[in-house]
Amino acid sequence: MDKQSFKVLTGKTKRAALVFRALNHHLRQQILSYLIANPQTDVTSLYKKFHIEQSVASQHLAILRREGLVSAQREGKRMLYSVNNKRLEDVEKIADRLLAASSSSFR
Repeated sequence: MDKQSFKVLTGKTKRAALVFRALNHHLRQQILSYLIANPQTDVTSLYKKFHIEQSVASQHLAILRREGLVSAQREGKRMLYSVNNKRLEDVEKIADRLLAASSSSFR
């Protein structure tokens, strides 16, 4: 691998790490699980459900949105949040491939 290719690779891995970091947080995992069961949920429902401040719920939703794991749709004055199932499936496939590759290299 040449220097330029390595530079591109490190940029990609940094970006991918942000997606995995977004998933690797207990509250965000709970939010995603809740949104899977309750699509089109507003932030008020989330902060009441998890007994957190509205700003905390909004911050976590912003992280999930930035990484494409959650989408938002405006309905009147409310923003309704749903899980981006395709994105979660893609992340799962990547994780499976990484784990399979690492386990086979240690045999």
